[in-house]
Amino acid sequence: MNDLLERAITAHGGLERWDSLERLTVTAVSSGGLFALKGMPQDPTPREQTVTLHEEWASVFPFGQPDWRTRFSAHQVAIETIAGVLVRERADPRRSFDGHGLLTPWDPLHRAYFNGYAMWTYLTTPFFLAMPGFEVAEIAPWKEGTERWRGLRARFPDAIASHSREQDFYFGEDFLLRRHDYHVDIAGSFPAAAYAGPGLISCSTRF
Repeated sequence: MNDLLERAITAHGGLERWDSLERLTVTAVSSGGLFALKGMPQDPTPREQTVTLHEEWASVFPFGQPDWRTRFSAHQVAIETIAGVLVRERADPRRSFDGHGLLTPWDPLHRAYFNGYAMWTYLTTPFFLAMPGFEVAEIAPWKEGTERWRGLRARFPDAIASHSREQDFYFGEDFLLRRHDYHVDIAGSFPAAAYAGPGLISCSTRF
């Protein structure tokens, strides 16, 4: 394993503890200009975001209606009731973004797909980088004010859905994640940077 990745994983709790767990649920409030541009402005309702830790799967509840939730994997996305009754679904959802630009409107399944892969990526960093198929290499550090953050560039395998095939991750002197850079390929491939801190992921974009 790459030395920086090994140190980052240790700083975030270690693989042994991670491997002992199966899923993670957080309560989150999300917002941002992208959703409004897509015709789906975000309300401030707290939502449960659940991800599995050793395969790419995610769910958001509530979604659209008080008793609806999403069910996401890289090759299928669905909206269903909490009783498991299917509302809508889409196979091969990535293809539904073909030709999309920044201002192309989304439907609820587009939003569910984005939510699914984005939250899975955020909530499993940096551990997923040790999964089979990821190519990881150290890159030039990022300077933020007086701080110098060491960086990793990861190339994602085809089987994993995410913002873009290559993404950069920067870690502080304590080896905790500070910044995450990527392009949002499903929305015209605009560049974005997410800053991480306790209980917060703050994204900035350069449209």
